[in-house]
Amino acid sequence: MTERPDSDILIVGGGLAGLPLALACAQGGLTVTVVDALDPATATDAKFDGRVSAIAFASCRMFDRLGVTQHLKGQMQPINDIMVSDGRVREGASPFFLHFDHKEIGDEPLGNLIENRHIRIALQKTVEAEPRIRLIAPQSVKHVDYGSQVTATLANGDKVTARLCFAADGRSSPTREAAGIKTIGWDYGQTGIVCTVEHELPHEGVAQEYFLPGGPFAILPMVGNRSSLVWTEKTADARAILALDDAAFAEEMQARFGDYLGACTPVGPRWSYPLTLQLARDYVRPRLALVGDAAHGIHPIAGQGLNLGLRDVAAAAEVIVDAARLGLDIGSLDVLERYQRWRRFDNVALSLLMDGLNRLFSNDIGPVRLARDLGLGIVQQIGPARRFFMRHAGGVVGDLPRLLKGEAV
Repeated sequence: MTERPDSDILIVGGGLAGLPLALACAQGGLTVTVVDALDPATATDAKFDGRVSAIAFASCRMFDRLGVTQHLKGQMQPINDIMVSDGRVREGASPFFLHFDHKEIGDEPLGNLIENRHIRIALQKTVEAEPRIRLIAPQSVKHVDYGSQVTATLANGDKVTARLCFAADGRSSPTREAAGIKTIGWDYGQTGIVCTVEHELPHEGVAQEYFLPGGPFAILPMVGNRSSLVWTEKTADARAILALDDAAFAEEMQARFGDYLGACTPVGPRWSYPLTLQLARDYVRPRLALVGDAAHGIHPIAGQGLNLGLRDVAAAAEVIVDAARLGLDIGSLDVLERYQRWRRFDNVALSLLMDGLNRLFSNDIGPVRLARDLGLGIVQQIGPARRFFMRHAGGVVGDLPRLLKGEAV
């Protein structure tokens, strides 16, 4: 007879998908063990990750329900407006643009910009207060056996058993690879440069998505008179820009940033990230499911990557908690395939949409530029289309899990 497992659920990876999943499952009455290879102190260090994330308002409702928001006070910058435009470096923007104003669809902002490290700090604090969650870190998983239950052997020789394993260990997911789940995708030949800029004038919560021939140049408002740049260039050009001294880097940045926020100064380190598309062929195996970047990695052109992962989390938790309440085997393929059916179409569709937008805007072909500029102008004049795009970006289109409605899992 199989011994009772240590926990109902094992989550490999304690990052921006793994910890919300642990909280959601625990609040649904399940016990959870999280194993993460990274030291929690390293993950929250200011030098580890300079990115910010645009948390859609549906995802914000989920953070509220999970108890995470209470630890983010003072770190959330509301997104009131989004301006989308097209142009060339040192020539300025096209007269055609697209303006998303949150007031068109309600009182809630379109989302909140939060530094990734502050999200991690808030998640860790919330997890520490949840008695149903055990966090083992820093520690890596050496091997996982899937039988009548999950048995994971850690690098230190300890074993962890569970009824179900979630892989939340990133794009290069060793858990996914060891299970033989293949991926498809491609390299964009682009690199994202990330840095923080201090500016003279207030941003008023307006995010800018400025499309240039090398790729999108996003100006994302942060708390205070600061913005985060997500600056996409062809990889060779990005390497040259990153190699510039501070003065030359600031000059190149200003040529794209413009002067609408007054004098601007890059502060702190610069980070860079290769941009790729990656989709797992399958999300589930018996007693195994993929969530977040382990299942999909998309172009950051609209800042939807983390929100896709959080939608995975909300759907997976709902499926598993509902199954447990019915007395079903939460690790069975029948149960897990419901999660896969729920999430795969949305993930693939949005991934390919972001791919198409990047290809459409990251070029300088005359007729294509004219067509996309006219497209921006036309959508700007069509209120229902504009509001649909805002609701989609806010994460409230489609079959929503309970957590994304602000309800208990």
